[in-house]
This record gives sequence, C-alpha cells and structure tokens, in this order.
Amino acid sequence: MQDDHVTIIEVGARDGLQNERNWVPTDVKLTFLQKLADAGCNEMEITSFVSPKRVPQMSDAEDIACHPFTKRDYVLVPNEKGLERALAVSSHVTPAFFVGASSSFQLKNIGMTHTDSLHLIPRLIAQVKNQDRFSRLCVSTAFYCPFEGKMDENQVVDFCIPYIEAGVDELSIADTIGMANPKQVQSLFHKLQQTFPNVLLTAHFHDTRKRGLANVFAALESGVRRFDTSIGELGGCPFAPGATGNVATEEVVSFLDDLGMKTGISLEGLSAAYRIVAPVLRRPNPTTYAKLGPFSITAYE
Repeated sequence: MQDDHVTIIEVGARDGLQNERNWVPTDVKLTFLQKLADAGCNEMEITSFVSPKRVPQMSDAEDIACHPFTKRDYVLVPNEKGLERALAVSSHVTPAFFVGASSSFQLKNIGMTHTDSLHLIPRLIAQVKNQDRFSRLCVSTAFYCPFEGKMDENQVVDFCIPYIEAGVDELSIADTIGMANPKQVQSLFHKLQQTFPNVLLTAHFHDTRKRGLANVFAALESGVRRFDTSIGELGGCPFAPGATGNVATEEVVSFLDDLGMKTGISLEGLSAAYRIVAPVLRRPNPTTYAKLGPFSITAYE
C-alpha cells in the first residue's frame, strides 16, 4: 500500500443511522449507500444483524445486505444468531464483531461479560475464517469508558490478544465517547502496531470534544492508514450523554486532501449522498461544511 493512500470506512449507514429515532425507509438507505459507493467509498458498514426489538432501525438488515455496494460491505454481528442471519443472506458481506475494552460498557451495551465474549467471538471468527472471509473486530471504549474512566493502554493491548490469536484480520480501535487526545492516540496505536504487526489497524474517532481531526492526524503520524468515519457526523453513543457521532467523513476527506493524502472519495459525491438521507433525519448537519456552505473547498479558494 502506498504511504499516501488512506482508506475510509464509511459507517454512517450503520453506526450513524442506528441511533436515529425517526424510521429511515429501506429504499432511502439503499439509495444512500449507493450514492456513498458512487462517491468513492470502497468499504462501508451497511447494516447490523442485531435484535429488531433492541434496534428497530436495523430491522431491514436482510433487505439491505442482499445488495452489494463495495468491495467490503461490513455487517455488524453481535452473536451466533446474528452471524447465522448474515451468512444466510449473501456470500459477499463481511462480518464485523463487537467487543468493549471496558467490561462495564460492554455489559450495558450488548449484555455480555468479557468472559462471554471470550467464549463466543473467537469461535465465530473461526467460523468466518473457515469460509475464507475477511473478519473485522470493533473494540469500543479503547481510550475512555463513561463508567470506568481512562482505560489502561497495556490492558487494552492484552485484551485484543485472544481475538488476534483466533485469526481476526482487522482491529477497529474506537474512542467511543470522544475523550482521547493525540498523545494517547499515538501511544496506543504505536503499542498495537508493535504487538500486532500483521493485523490491519483502523482508527475510529468521535468528535465530542472537537479533537477528531487532531486525533486523525496523530494516528496518521503513527502510521495508521484506515479510518472509520460517518458522513454528516451521524451517530452517537446511547450510554454517554452528550457524545456526538463519528468524526465526519467530509471533514476527514477534505483534511486528508489538504495534506496531500489520497482517499479516492469525492466531496461533491458525499454531498449528493447526504442529500438523500437528510430529509428523514431528526437534526441538522452539525459539520463545518454544512455551516459554511458546500462540501467542496473550492468555495473558500
């Protein structure tokens, strides 16, 4: 991979829309996802195979996942039933598993203890690997937990070891409540790269305290070239009052463009994608681009 190439994993349709109280119609989601793909997003989280009772917004997971959009369409699967549903729908989807570095957060979020996850997730990873599929593990609260406070980075690294040993291909390391600072980002990713040199590392930042782009830059300086982002800063954390969504895709893409990095994503294409979903959202777009004008930076040149 070229050192100036950065992969953006667009998570707005899953991590973002799952928090929307207004129902987003399936046809709107499908058009939204296709527009994101047309804009150059080559990897996306498209839906989640969770209980429709717990997350009604994801009740159309089968209808979404049967449509291929990118080279990697990630679907979140929290348990055996979720994986069974995902694998039954399509051979092209890529399962993404979920664990919390904080035991308190994980228990409240998905109702599993760390022991539960250690018994379950490696077995599901093995099942996916037996089918020659790529597998992704999302590690939440890797920096701070709303219940336990600051996480110990050495414990976070050790926490990942059994999942790496199970054969997972990618770790998405999340600052779930948006409290990390660039120094902490550099330190943790440096340790992760030293410990797991053959595993893809992805940075997942929230912009609660407006440190998102600073943390993106810190991760870049640490050698990270994969980032989870969400168009229009969609998303949030139900267990962290006031926490905002993921760092906005359009702001990260513009920032990387200015740094001379290559994402292959069009800002105008992102704008077109956001216009599809904007009418059904319950809040305005909070990003700088929405406040100042078009996504394109040409407006300010």
